[in-house]
Amino acid sequence: MDKFTVHKGIVAPLDRANVDTDAIIPKQFLKSIHRTGFGPNLFDEWRYLDHGEPGADNSIRPVNPDFVLNQARYQGASILLTRKNFGCGSSREHAPWALQQFGFRVVLAPSYADIFFNNCFKNGLLPIVLPEATIDALINETKAFVGFQLQIDLERQVIISGTGTQYQFDVEPFRKHCLMSGLDDIGLTLRSADKIREFEARHLAAQPWLANTI
Repeated sequence: MDKFTVHKGIVAPLDRANVDTDAIIPKQFLKSIHRTGFGPNLFDEWRYLDHGEPGADNSIRPVNPDFVLNQARYQGASILLTRKNFGCGSSREHAPWALQQFGFRVVLAPSYADIFFNNCFKNGLLPIVLPEATIDALINETKAFVGFQLQIDLERQVIISGTGTQYQFDVEPFRKHCLMSGLDDIGLTLRSADKIREFEARHLAAQPWLANTI
């Protein structure tokens, strides 16, 4: 998992509340047994005018020109600005995978579904909770200024706009440590690899018959 320290990027405003995980990555794309390749189908039913299926050539599909991520001014956006209860619905981990693989590193919203919120941290995506009034102000600025950017400083827990306005945010210390260190659950486990091997050796020495079990 890539380390997250300071990130600066273009902001895209998804001005909708209660965006569920089936909208983020529709169910038909969950058939894949791999953890990659979901970015092209992020918000598939909103980005395209036809029905998408795994393996389809997205370059020849009709695009919805009114959807925010298809607009030229938001190309290359890496910060998603949205409304309350983002990531509700089913608990699919594919949702943060799709957002990250599309190019997003940060999501800003007033609230999130709990499981989605937890899955973001486990996959290197930073979900920040901000007051609704702050989200309102940022959405207005994003729409008013082409190429509007924000800088997110995780160590200082501050968001900085191009005008110098700063917004503080909270993040749980352990999650902050993992993001800044680039550690997912597997990475955290591997930090204790020596202790795990020592335990296995002691366990087998005390119960050697386990070596022959499946």
